[in-house]
Amino acid sequence: MKKYKKIYLEITNVCNLKCNFCPETKRKAEFMSEATFNQILDQVKPFTDYIYLHVKGEPLLHPNLGSFLDISYEKGFKVNITTNGTLIDKLADTLLGKPALRQINFSLHSFDEKDNDISKDKYIDSILEFTSRAIEESSIIISLRLWNLDEALITEDQRKRNLDIIDKIEGYFKLPYKIQGNLSETRALKIANRVYLNQDYEFKWPDLMEEEDCTKGSCYGLRNQAAILVNGTVVPCCLDGEGIINLGNIHECGFADSINGKRAESIKLGFCNNNVVEELCRKCGYRKRFNK
Repeated sequence: MKKYKKIYLEITNVCNLKCNFCPETKRKAEFMSEATFNQILDQVKPFTDYIYLHVKGEPLLHPNLGSFLDISYEKGFKVNITTNGTLIDKLADTLLGKPALRQINFSLHSFDEKDNDISKDKYIDSILEFTSRAIEESSIIISLRLWNLDEALITEDQRKRNLDIIDKIEGYFKLPYKIQGNLSETRALKIANRVYLNQDYEFKWPDLMEEEDCTKGSCYGLRNQAAILVNGTVVPCCLDGEGIINLGNIHECGFADSINGKRAESIKLGFCNNNVVEELCRKCGYRKRFNK
């Protein structure tokens, strides 16, 4: 039986921010029930040891997040969470007390979205304070992400808005060096025990309205990952946020049959042969990172 490196579980598709880099879902707003979460974990247990509690939505909004982490621990899963970080001060005690939690990725680029009512200083301070506690009180890995560079042209304005945050990080951790001199455009830099800063290019989510790229290529979808949306739809990866490549539903045919069905097998075989068979995959900006 194939083991996936990770399986994404979307515990909610609701978010408290509206960021340009993350298209708002057109699906009905939902929060996964505890019963469904239990059912999904039992179905995916033979396929992975690592679950990621996000696709669309902000996982820290889920009122049962603490229970979900307890259930994950009982069933032997290690959990990763990607969050915008705006609620971290309210949930710090809960998260730090959960042994299932392996890693938290903070999307720091949420701070510079004009439509989001965020106090940048308060926002960054709360994340850094949590990071400091995580170092002392847990074994959680922290990834601080600045995925907002323009691949076509990295402007001085882009560098400046990131430098404001980078300067804060340097001061908070009392680093004896300048981060920007050690951080390449797209590589993680270790800045403390289990704490990493990662700067990268902004990518385009796959969209059927985008221009199609018919060149040869591959992807990690269904090769080392799969995803389950909050309504139970199984999709090949964490970027099919609208469930366009619907492989099945865990409430109907189950996870195993979904990832072994005819459509899924065609996708996997295509990627193995450097062939992109799905239209949505041919219109995915993130996939191009693997085909340079």
